Amino acid sequence: MNGSTAQARVLVDELVRAGVTDAVLCPGSRNAPPAFALARAEMLGLLRLHVRIDERTAGFLALGLALASGRPVPVVVTSGTAVANLHPAVLEAAHAGIGLVALTADRPPDLVGTGASQTISQRELFGPAVRWSGSLAVPTAVTGTEVRRWRSSVARALAAATGAGAGAPGPVHLDLPYGEPLVPTAGDTGPGHDLLGPGIPGGRDDGAPWTAVARPVRTLPPLPLDPSARTLVIAGSGGPAADPGLLGGAPLVAEPSSAWWPHALRTGPWLLDHPELRPEQVVVLGRPTLHRAVSAMLADPAVAVYADPGPDGAAWTDVPGTVRAVGALRALTPPDDWTWSWGDADRAAAKALDTALDDGTAAGAPGLRLARDVTAAQPDGGQLVLGSSNPVRDVALAATPRPGLTVHANRGVAGIDGTVSTAVGAALARGVPTTLLLGDLTLVHDTTGLVIGPGEPSPDLTAVVLDDDGGGIFHLLEQGGPEHAHAFERIFGTPTGADLVGLARAAGWTAEDWSGDPAELAAYPGSGRRLLRVRALRTGLRDAHSALRGAVTAALGRL
Repeated sequence: MNGSTAQARVLVDELVRAGVTDAVLCPGSRNAPPAFALARAEMLGLLRLHVRIDERTAGFLALGLALASGRPVPVVVTSGTAVANLHPAVLEAAHAGIGLVALTADRPPDLVGTGASQTISQRELFGPAVRWSGSLAVPTAVTGTEVRRWRSSVARALAAATGAGAGAPGPVHLDLPYGEPLVPTAGDTGPGHDLLGPGIPGGRDDGAPWTAVARPVRTLPPLPLDPSARTLVIAGSGGPAADPGLLGGAPLVAEPSSAWWPHALRTGPWLLDHPELRPEQVVVLGRPTLHRAVSAMLADPAVAVYADPGPDGAAWTDVPGTVRAVGALRALTPPDDWTWSWGDADRAAAKALDTALDDGTAAGAPGLRLARDVTAAQPDGGQLVLGSSNPVRDVALAATPRPGLTVHANRGVAGIDGTVSTAVGAALARGVPTTLLLGDLTLVHDTTGLVIGPGEPSPDLTAVVLDDDGGGIFHLLEQGGPEHAHAFERIFGTPTGADLVGLARAAGWTAEDWSGDPAELAAYPGSGRRLLRVRALRTGLRDAHSALRGAVTAALGRL
């Protein structure tokens, strides 16, 4: 058996032994050895293979699979720009703590810098974005020594990806230079009954990974805060596991992608600016990124700020530099009048918010009502994936937090890259009906994410697209002010005029305009790939948000 085929089979065998259940592959010539090995492993029922034609899409598909499953997922690509196209997903995985494993085929080192086609210097291409990087030698002889080194490298990569090594979980990179021949030789192409085949030293007889690496148990000391003070808890992505019993009734403002969100106040983001609800201290759980009012509160020197980044070794969030201590959230016992005041304010604000969303006051912000209705429509046990920009914020501002629903969003770097692919991966990983709420620009940005070839695993995924033909979020930022109207639409609004229904149908999705029936907004078993377009205008967004803020303020004034 030639060295390339042998090494690829050993690497895939070691991935399977370590618990990898899904792998993503892009076609190429230089990565033919692992491509054949992965196809063989799937044929033997050892893993599930997903093939995509676009490396950026493939990277985010692997990220979505890893995000929803909690297991590392390899993505295998050929050399050259194919590797560079993984960089956006690697960056998202780095900042979100997701075990993405980039396996990149390469030319032999002696061809780098010679003008050889499709050859770049790719060994350190991802720089500090990866938790670990390594490169194997060009495989030639198949000896026990070489096989042990190959398996050991896979073990190191997976340890770093899962946080079993030093540091938090995250992406890793293993570069695989191959010389010719790149395809199995005669006698090595049959189905066989095991992955390795004759002539390759096996792994451990019990099927265990070559190197067992225990994930360290990290414990933080309790935060040195005053548990009886007027405390507000703010939760973002990541952080400690949700334990609402620790709150003692303290108000909780949580982002939808946080595990704490089901226990949060409905209208918390709307209440942060009100002086009568100002806390003495704030505990930050994980990494909140959505709301400017949160940033302003954390920057207030009169508020004592503490952080609990969770047990995975992630860095704590402290943009304004105000965190006094880092540790584990301890049981809180805030004053009753403090918890009652927040509860009363939340109920009054929620009533005012729903009234405004339903009576036309907020007609200029249709995304808020849509976010509320999409979230409410999902079945228990379902999954909701949120696009960046307005959709995740709309859910945070308008939806009612609820148990029984898993919510995901790419908040590591908060880009719109690969959102469709992330949702496809999340849906396939958990095997439950999944709904994706996103905007038109986010959909267009990941058009190839819609393309799932015949015979590929396909999810029950409903994409609900708010189509306001452009970048609605910019209407809510400084550049959306009337003084910038002369240039806004061309350089920030960026309309595309794309036919999203036609686009989805061309990729094999069932697609139509939403009829207005809330029941259509949820995915269900057997629903397949659906797209619902919700047409909207952007021009009233700024005024509608202002009107909603006014309605909430008026409701609080009547308490």
